Amino acid sequence: MAEYLWFFAVGIAPFLVAGLVVYALLRRRRLTPEERAARDEKTRELYQDRR
Repeated sequence: MAEYLWFFAVGIAPFLVAGLVVYALLRRRRLTPEERAARDEKTRELYQDRR
């Protein structure tokens, strides 16, 4: 039984984790140009407030 656990931990789990990372990267939503501009403007405002 322990051999199967090690086989899963060493042989299958890394592929499973890599697949989850690829899935998450593919599902990530990109910002629209308007959202990106609003984000950048708010960031500039925050930096101006700190001066």
